Amino acid sequence: MVASFVYTTVRTPFGRFGGALAEVRPDDLAAVAVSGVLARSPALDPALIGDVYWGNANGAGEDNRNVGRMAVLLAGLPTSVPATTVNRLCGSSLDAAIIGSRAVESGDADIVLTGGVESMTRAPWVLPKPSRAFPAGDMTAVSTTLGWRLVNERMPKEWTVSLGEANEQLAERFAITRERQDEFAAQSHHLADDAWNSGFYDGLVVPVVLDGEVRLAHDEGIRSGTSPQKLAGLKPAFRPDGVITAGNASPLNDGASAVLIGSEDASSRIGVAPLARIAGRGVSALDPQMFGFAPAEAAERALKRAGISWSDVSAVELNEAFAVQSLACVDAWKIDPAIVNAKGGAIAIGHPLGASGGRILGTLAARLHASGKRWGVATICIGVGQALAVVLENVTEGAR
Repeated sequence: MVASFVYTTVRTPFGRFGGALAEVRPDDLAAVAVSGVLARSPALDPALIGDVYWGNANGAGEDNRNVGRMAVLLAGLPTSVPATTVNRLCGSSLDAAIIGSRAVESGDADIVLTGGVESMTRAPWVLPKPSRAFPAGDMTAVSTTLGWRLVNERMPKEWTVSLGEANEQLAERFAITRERQDEFAAQSHHLADDAWNSGFYDGLVVPVVLDGEVRLAHDEGIRSGTSPQKLAGLKPAFRPDGVITAGNASPLNDGASAVLIGSEDASSRIGVAPLARIAGRGVSALDPQMFGFAPAEAAERALKRAGISWSDVSAVELNEAFAVQSLACVDAWKIDPAIVNAKGGAIAIGHPLGASGGRILGTLAARLHASGKRWGVATICIGVGQALAVVLENVTEGAR
């Protein structure tokens, strides 16, 4: 059977909601990531890319329905390179990588480009279309930035609570305190800041440059001086007596990521050696309001398919949608927290929905390469009660 490998990865810096990337369209952000990952494989003829799988959660505006194809065209790739857009909400770009890896393993393609993009700043408001002409009442514009919208009344109310309320329920279920969450969040900022200062992200991040102007070169949301004590001063965001705050949850962001995947034989055409083998994949689902805990099972399934256990794993990239759901998953796995998000996570770096899966997969491959260790897991929770996970095996020289 043909195996699939991660060859090169790249992402843009992640911008704050309304921040430095607020004037950059999502299709332009996606094109930056496409160009950036191909620049790391200069020997590759882009015409050899068999397909492009691109993640995006909000396709209602400038994403223009199939933002993957828009990115390919704007990046100047041959018009013969096809592209599709994948939507599994927060897991969209990890799903894109999973789909791409299956295409390689089945022999449908030898080289695929995957990734994702989100501009949460530029996500539009939408109006429901009336069922008949000229309704007499007012119409309300609904934001497409995050969460439920235009909810079907047949959905049980407990399923459609806000993301924050869902995580308040997780905190109650697993008895995870505000103090633990704030400590986890502060650590995310410190680790991300240290990783930038040490140069870890220099090879993974390409600046957003448009019309000759550098719009952003560094993740915009990292706060090096934060502390649990400072975070403790923030008011609860969803319940008056709750534990979820703006400080222990991921923010709204803009950004893009890209991952080049190919067969082992594709190395000569890509011009670089592979970083990691995609060794296992997992998907899971549970009650929609429990979405934050879904990675616990998805990761277990991916490990089983890879034929390894947690004792073999040296690095985990778990997307930090909320501190509480991250802690719940780490507790369930009974692993050393020090191997989780050692270069910072989404609470500090950001969570532009369609781009986050590609970010954690690229960071995981880079961590394995830097450490020389063999096995790692990337996993992400997804709104409406789902999760995805991928196991990577380090195949770089000297891996152990």
